[in-house]
Amino acid sequence: MGLVSWLIALPFLTMLAVVCVPERHWRMIRWISAIGSGIHLCFTGLLTYRFWQAAMPDAAAMQTAQSTKLYFVERIPWFESLGIQYYVGVDGISVAMVILTSIIIFTGVLASWYVDTRVKEFFGLLLLLVTGVFGVFLSFDLFLFFMFYELAVLPMYLLIGIWGTGPKEYSAMKLTLMLLVGSAFVLVGFLALHHASGMHTFDLLQLGQARYTNDFQRWVFPMVFVGFGVIGALYPLHTWSPDGHSSAPTAVSMLHAGVLMKLGGYGALRIAVYLMPEGAKMWGLVFMALTTVNILYGSLGAIRQTDLKYFTAYSSVSHCGFVLFGVATLNLMGFKGAVIQMFSHGIMTGLFFGLIGMVYGRTHTRVIQEMGGLGKVMPWLATMFYIGGLASLGLPGLAGFVAETHVFLGGFFGNPWSASLATKTLTIIATMSIVVTAVYVLRGLANVFQGPITDPHFEHLSDARLPEKLSTGLLVGTLLFVGLLPFYFIDLIEPSIMPLLNRLGN
Repeated sequence: MGLVSWLIALPFLTMLAVVCVPERHWRMIRWISAIGSGIHLCFTGLLTYRFWQAAMPDAAAMQTAQSTKLYFVERIPWFESLGIQYYVGVDGISVAMVILTSIIIFTGVLASWYVDTRVKEFFGLLLLLVTGVFGVFLSFDLFLFFMFYELAVLPMYLLIGIWGTGPKEYSAMKLTLMLLVGSAFVLVGFLALHHASGMHTFDLLQLGQARYTNDFQRWVFPMVFVGFGVIGALYPLHTWSPDGHSSAPTAVSMLHAGVLMKLGGYGALRIAVYLMPEGAKMWGLVFMALTTVNILYGSLGAIRQTDLKYFTAYSSVSHCGFVLFGVATLNLMGFKGAVIQMFSHGIMTGLFFGLIGMVYGRTHTRVIQEMGGLGKVMPWLATMFYIGGLASLGLPGLAGFVAETHVFLGGFFGNPWSASLATKTLTIIATMSIVVTAVYVLRGLANVFQGPITDPHFEHLSDARLPEKLSTGLLVGTLLFVGLLPFYFIDLIEPSIMPLLNRLGN
């Protein structure tokens, strides 16, 4: 096993270790989960360092390549008669997504430190889910990709249905059914690509050499894009997302919004656009219009919410719209913005949901009107909340500004295959969400943390404890690092974006 396989295997092995511990030793279960996810974070740091050493000297060559160049590749024949193989590796986009997932699972375990109901099952399912997520980001065989994709989706049903709050059974069922419908679209698209290529393989890079007809791409591209768009909260297939977010426990909300929804943007960019560039040109403007609705609808919906989780869930729908909007621009700035937005929104929304769980654990309410003045008794949590909120509205110096700037510039520049006036108009409409976001973020934070303490019981609440400070501090530090030193992140992902542009003829 190489380094890439260990990144997939380590959370699964940690899950097996958790399962072997008796339920009564719940403290040991917590520590095993934390140590396993911490070791994985160290492995991710090692991968990033080695990738930087190996790939950066070749960056110029990679930018002119017609195909994505992978590093640390592991390829083992699996079902040779069907053209299926265990094929994993990394490029710059994969490394960025692995860093995101490692940070979110480590901080999610720390944020769930005080879960006391069926602890073994909770952490076991959490680690199984993240195993699937790592598999998706590292797979370059479409069958293997889909297998890990399903593994990442299905544990959500149990995690929400058992440990969730509110109408958790309804939310878990709605989420699972809608994501499975999206998976069905993706599966049919994968089988069509496999059959039409005539290559008898599911190898993503080899399929990229096939010549698919324009008529084929006209119908299969929207099928695959919409299939991934379901998990990416594409309008009007986003309705599962607010319900799922609001009912999920803290760590599941962090993984759900921070990582799981990024599978949609990743799949749309990595597979739909890469394999069917002509289909992307035909449908790009349509999906740009739908994602513009996403951006405005989510931000306007957030203004009306009185529950902190629904407030953040609708904000997440809006910000995930930026990811798919960037993909639909079909140019360098837009693609870079989409990847940076996947990363920054993952960190930002993971921070938000972690903080909401910590505040709820103390106040036992998520209703914004029932709070007020919490900044006096929770200065650490209030500070972290404000930094996350400022990143959400795109304050310069934080990761959200870098991402949204690239997305808007990509939309404004347009591309040769869509009406320039149309893309500029949609971009201007989308930028209006910045004002709306500033309104709901600043108003929401002021209602929760500013002013006098509204409930006498809140006067004696405690601030963040050590595990909570460690998790939130790591997330805020990441937002600051990408916001202040974005060139490191851009240098990481840009060579992997160039082959996509070359296939588009851009």
